[in-house]
Amino acid sequence: MIGRLRGTLAEKQPPHLILDVNGLGYELEVPMTTLYRLPSVGEPLTLHTHLVVREDAQLLYGFFGKRERDFFRELIRLNGVGPKLALALMSSLEVDELVRCVQSQDTSALTKVPGVGKKTAERLLVELKDRFKAWETVPAMFALVPNQPGGPDVMPVATAENDAVSALISLGYKPQEASKAISAIKEKGLSSEDMIRRALKGMI
Repeated sequence: MIGRLRGTLAEKQPPHLILDVNGLGYELEVPMTTLYRLPSVGEPLTLHTHLVVREDAQLLYGFFGKRERDFFRELIRLNGVGPKLALALMSSLEVDELVRCVQSQDTSALTKVPGVGKKTAERLLVELKDRFKAWETVPAMFALVPNQPGGPDVMPVATAENDAVSALISLGYKPQEASKAISAIKEKGLSSEDMIRRALKGMI
């Protein structure tokens, strides 16, 4: 099992990235909440990881913090929850927000995540309630600071918008929903990460 990787961020293509570890490029899929915290391309990066081995592929998932990785593992242990749905949940809501939903048995936020209907949300909350008795919400250790305009991660508008739309589609949103959400963001000069975050906040 690959539990942690330390290297250089070589490429960002939401929701995927490539981490260069001594010349070997690891492709990882990350939740959007991790994507927001990534440094600039070329900067050092350490990610906590989870490896999923299937008959047709070996998939590596990365998380900024160990707590997020542990949460992901709790989710995929549930009946009917695979890595894709787990990432969609963690991309739409911070871990502490999800824990609060479980503690209060609040389905409203979960049902806005693509692939989660009311019955699924209710089942998830019931199954997670016992597992999360020991979990407590804690202040976020890392502020979600948007990339500054003019920084190294600023991309041409068309490219940033296309990447943001593609990322939302990968989370399960319909193409028209993703395009509409990104088009509704009027501010110029935003990176794809900023667009994704604002679009998801508008959807939840």
